[in-house]
Amino acid sequence: MVAVALVIVVAVVFIASERWRRGALFFGGATLLAAAFRLCLPTAQVGLLAVRSKPFDVGALTALGAAIVFIAATINSLGVS
Repeated sequence: MVAVALVIVVAVVFIASERWRRGALFFGGATLLAAAFRLCLPTAQVGLLAVRSKPFDVGALTALGAAIVFIAATINSLGVS
C-alpha cells in the first residue's frame, strides 16, 4: 500500500507542476501496480487494496489502470505537455 501511495504522490507532484499527461501516466501506473500487488500477495498482506474478491479486484484495477494509461498516452495534448 505504501508503494502505491508513493507513486500517487509522484503523480500529484507532476500534475501540480502542470505536467498533467505524465501525472496521469503515473496514476495509471499506480493502479496497475496495485493490481499486481493484489494478484501476487496474500490477502492478509495487501491491506486496503483488498476490497472484494481477488479476481474482481485484479480485474477492476487492471481495467482502470489500462484505461488511464491508454487515455493519457493517446489524448491530443494541444501543445501542452
